[in-house]
Amino acid sequence: MKIVLLSGSTVGTKTKTAMTYLYDHLKLTAPDHDLVLLDLKDYDLPFSDGRNYLDYPGDAGFVTAELMAADIILIGSPTFQASIPATLKNIFDLLPQNALDRKIVGIVMTAGSPKHFLVAETQLKPIIHYMKGTLVSNYVFIEDINFYQQTITNDDVTRRLHKLAEDSLVLAKTYQAAWQEQEDSYGF
Repeated sequence: MKIVLLSGSTVGTKTKTAMTYLYDHLKLTAPDHDLVLLDLKDYDLPFSDGRNYLDYPGDAGFVTAELMAADIILIGSPTFQASIPATLKNIFDLLPQNALDRKIVGIVMTAGSPKHFLVAETQLKPIIHYMKGTLVSNYVFIEDINFYQQTITNDDVTRRLHKLAEDSLVLAKTYQAAWQEQEDSYGF
């Protein structure tokens, strides 16, 4: 199975810290899977202009192809001005409308305060549903107070990240088996 972890911002360190922790955890607990960590800081991405994702050269072509090839996508997003960052929204705009069909999608949100807890519910989940993604039911919300010098300091946060990884894998295996059974039964 291909698992892509996406750190959805070009500024700050907390979201990347959380996604790197999750990546390292998956390397230990799911070593037989193909793991990719995409940090948007590392790529020069143009704004979406509506063309097919296959027609974008360079970094945009690479990032979109990795996401389209994934079975599981774990998205990390900071909260900026009570919303997801434009860099993350642009990734969704670069992809086709049904890009997340038959993909399991998990969410990790970072924010400065607990008052941003529902940003995933109001900003990110609707986009994932629109793009036909299958969401892991619980997402991980991490406040700034749970980080210190690019380290997660709260054991409950690491436990929830472990659970997100486990739930994503279980859900992906279950859905893939069901989808295969459906294809076999209906001859798709």
